[in-house]
Amino acid sequence: MFMKRKIWLILCLFTFTLSCLARVIYNNHPLNDLPSQKSLISQPPGIVVYNSKANTNIYIGSPSIVELKSGDYIASHDIFGNFISNTFLYKSTDKGNTWKRIAEIDTLNWAKLFTCGDKLYLMGVAPKSTSGYGNVVIMRSDDGGYSWTKPKDSKHGLLMKGYYTCAPTPVLFHHGYIWKAMENQRKIDGWGPFGAFMMSINENSNLLDAANWMISNELQYNGGIIDASTWLEGNAVIDKRDSVVDVLRLHYTKDDEAAIINVSRNGEKITYNPQIGIAHLPGACKKFTINYDSISDLYWTLSNYVLPKDRGGNLERTRNTLALCWSKDLINWNVKDILLHTDSIATRGFQYADWLFDGNDIIAVVRTAWPDETGNANSQHNANYLTFYRFKNFRCKKEIGL
Repeated sequence: MFMKRKIWLILCLFTFTLSCLARVIYNNHPLNDLPSQKSLISQPPGIVVYNSKANTNIYIGSPSIVELKSGDYIASHDIFGNFISNTFLYKSTDKGNTWKRIAEIDTLNWAKLFTCGDKLYLMGVAPKSTSGYGNVVIMRSDDGGYSWTKPKDSKHGLLMKGYYTCAPTPVLFHHGYIWKAMENQRKIDGWGPFGAFMMSINENSNLLDAANWMISNELQYNGGIIDASTWLEGNAVIDKRDSVVDVLRLHYTKDDEAAIINVSRNGEKITYNPQIGIAHLPGACKKFTINYDSISDLYWTLSNYVLPKDRGGNLERTRNTLALCWSKDLINWNVKDILLHTDSIATRGFQYADWLFDGNDIIAVVRTAWPDETGNANSQHNANYLTFYRFKNFRCKKEIGL
């Protein structure tokens, strides 16, 4: 009798323990539902805008985000793999908490969203092969992103024919002109070297008319004190002299260095001094976006800085950390905060962040590699998620010594 009672007590305790464990899983599960074994795979940090399942070999690229005058957010991304890319558009009417797909654009990649007046634009490349290079194009939406013009000729958004490349880096407004950094691959396949150039246009012009755009001369990286193989994915930024510069990612095995090209006032000529045109920017051998903040009088970026403990491998493919960095002069940069980090390097990553200031916050969309119910991402580079983040109160005067 005593043994039966003891066994009964043990069974009761075991059942109670399982019940408590089930409640812990239930209360912490994002769907607020008891999960199956497959759904115990953790969601990536942030808010999922879209998940292209890891086993499809269809990867997420080129995140971009813009805020409309209404306060709604529009986000975009392309897809890549062994096919010609399309671009997808999403809308959030609740400050990024939920997202709905609103459009798909055929044959467009590496595109940046921006607004001019009441119009919404996408500027990128119409790929001619699975490598992605193609014509420079711009498209306009008059209804907030649901429908778009087609770049059928030079009067309707076909700006340059060839094999060009770019990234969702800033579209800059300065002294009545719009500026966008671009690069030229010159051939249909391969990777680099890339020729950097700057495009500009009067903001009151018809942006879809190629004749209205100024195209600068083109430069390839010519070495100097940094032994990089090429530059790409440039940022149009205003420096402290009130001049436009192009700050570019350097394909540099030691990481942490970017290049700064000078741009003439009229946008016609760019020049580079390899002895002094270097920015010491953590994580600069991966894509970054730079924005200037007038409140702090600082430049800010989100970059794939590599922590000291993670520096044993390929730094260009180490994308497991997203850092918030600042600079007073575009040349010397400091890490302020580590925003996102995972110890896994091979199949997880937070990369290609495109972001905006939103009052005291930064809002960002990120190309994220993270396990889903079909398995691990193909690699840290071949991401399977588009995720949204709000990094609150990013300015902290005490921490950065202002």
